[in-house]
Amino acid sequence: MDSDDEPWGGSDSDPVAVGDYYYDCSDGGSGGAGGGGEEEEGSDCAGDDYEVREEVASMREKRYIVLSENDIHERQEEAIRRVSSIFSIPRESACILLRQYKWNISKLSDEWFADEERVRHFVGLPTNGAVLPDCQELTCGICFEGYSTTALSSAGCVHLYCHECWEGYISASINDGPGCLSLRCPEPSCTAMVLEETINRLAKDEEKVKYKQFLSCSYVEDNKKIKWCPAPDCTRAVEFLGDENYDVSCMCKFSFCWNCTEETHRPVSCETVSKWILKNSAESENVNWIIANSKPCPKCKRPIEKNHGCMHMTCRPPCKFQFCWLCLGDWSEHGSRTTGGNYACNRYEADKKKGIYDEAEAQRERAKNSLVRYTHYFERWASNQKSRQKAQGDLQKFESELAKLSDILGIPESQLKFIPEAWSQIVECRQVLQWTYAYGYYLDDKAKNDFFVYLQGEAESGLERLHKCAEKDIHAILPKAGETEPLPSLQDFNEFRVKLAGLTSVTRNYFENLVQALEAGLEDVRVTGGQSTSKKKARTASKRKPSAKGKAGRNKKARITS
Repeated sequence: MDSDDEPWGGSDSDPVAVGDYYYDCSDGGSGGAGGGGEEEEGSDCAGDDYEVREEVASMREKRYIVLSENDIHERQEEAIRRVSSIFSIPRESACILLRQYKWNISKLSDEWFADEERVRHFVGLPTNGAVLPDCQELTCGICFEGYSTTALSSAGCVHLYCHECWEGYISASINDGPGCLSLRCPEPSCTAMVLEETINRLAKDEEKVKYKQFLSCSYVEDNKKIKWCPAPDCTRAVEFLGDENYDVSCMCKFSFCWNCTEETHRPVSCETVSKWILKNSAESENVNWIIANSKPCPKCKRPIEKNHGCMHMTCRPPCKFQFCWLCLGDWSEHGSRTTGGNYACNRYEADKKKGIYDEAEAQRERAKNSLVRYTHYFERWASNQKSRQKAQGDLQKFESELAKLSDILGIPESQLKFIPEAWSQIVECRQVLQWTYAYGYYLDDKAKNDFFVYLQGEAESGLERLHKCAEKDIHAILPKAGETEPLPSLQDFNEFRVKLAGLTSVTRNYFENLVQALEAGLEDVRVTGGQSTSKKKARTASKRKPSAKGKAGRNKKARITS
């Protein structure tokens, strides 16, 4: 009972209800005492028992569980019932305790049985009910009007307020947000917590609904192992069961990283994704563009962009200073003797050859190089993102029209599933390829970068072959709208199925190996004598034509050490 990460407080062998299943977390898989029991000969249940074991084993392999709103509500109510039963307290009090302890039954139980009074004082649960004065009329502590005792209420303490004041107090708190779950007595010096029963009795109907929504959300948002699906309009949550791979897929078909809740981004880390997204949205690249493509006026220092062909620049009013774009010198001083002519300033080029560079020009060159490099990676990252989104649309199209296509071609639907499987693989690989460009942008090691570019190029080439086959070659077996051409023969269909399924399998295997290599930091790449070595690259290069030997990279040997 001392684990902070176990909100249920159960042992590892307890069966956990998951939707319509029971997920057994115990290590034992055999029936009977000692685990040696066998099915009786001729038992009708043998096949069913095998299927159940297969189903449980399959669920064990799951790294996460997708929870619907009903699942969340049922779990929440079960936790409240357990605490209410174990502690022998009302349901509303159990709910307050669980919220304050972030729905962690283990931690709550430990502290409650160690010192119940301290927990009650910390949470704001009164030990005994408030004793009201024996009067026919009492004064509201907010509006100071006199009311009968039946028209006044308290939060279990001695501070009484009329129902109208309570309604305004509760309404303002609920409209302020989830903080209403920790609403206390209006008296500043009182720590008594306002229970759900008081909310249900005094709040308006629409505010009761809001309160219940905040309560339901608190079960997810306070739990370390559960997070909401970040997809728009999705109300499901995902419970992570623990693994190094944080990629999860919701029932709404949105895939995301459970750790950072961004879209799935293997092979790059969450830290790299955060830096990349920040760079794409920050003003840093705008500043780089200004530095790279403009120069400050020598007189007023305002940045000026050159938008015509000649080098004669005129600053905007009121400055109106005229200067040379190349050397930033006063245009009136430009002549044939000093600068080689008004339209042929060579003083700058002469200084450049001598290495006489000022810091501003050096900074401008660095900004240009940085901007060009960033643009290279960003354009390819964005292009693969758009391609993935288009592929997702094609996947949904084929999934929705699979039954119709089966009727037209006269082929069972089960034999057409290789098409959506191929599109699903394309979507997944496009996402991996998209994030390899963010990976490459932050890769500083020269030897590893050379090998990375090679692997990335091979991956892109293989994916393009698969994408072309699924997007264009498939038309050879599909009926054309408005045409009465004969349907493809069974042989043509089988040939295409073998081709597409083969490309899908090869591409899947290559990308799995690529992801593993990049996530491992390309640790197999070594540098010996100034040369990057990789055995796998050497084997691939040896199969190519001898003419490849004369390329620019001929002095580099590639070898992956296993």
